[in-house]
Amino acid sequence: HVQLVESGGGSVQTGGSVRLSCTASGGRFDETDMGWYRQTPGNECELVSSMRSDGDIFYGDSVKGRFTVSRDSAKNTVYLQMNNLKAEDTAVYYCAADVLPRVSPGRLCRDKSFGHWGQGTQVTVS
Repeated sequence: HVQLVESGGGSVQTGGSVRLSCTASGGRFDETDMGWYRQTPGNECELVSSMRSDGDIFYGDSVKGRFTVSRDSAKNTVYLQMNNLKAEDTAVYYCAADVLPRVSPGRLCRDKSFGHWGQGTQVTVS
């Protein structure tokens, strides 16, 4: 199974942009379905985007048109480009491997029955 590390989070102004990275090791990255998720206190884990190994991509309604996911197989890395950020985008963002594409993991992110998760990275929009 794979191990994942997210990076790129931090504070950004409303309307700004940030790119998150998720680097994988220990598995066949280019044959793994990947997802980006986010969670704030008191809310359910939200599916932001998913990308199947065959290239199929899904975006949640709240981020469609503003966020873009991509994969660089040579670097074992997936990216989440976040543009035109809003205050409601503030959350801890997680990537996960070996997931069910287009499906929410449930109430909490990092549910181990859903896939292999990274540690998360905080994004604060103000």
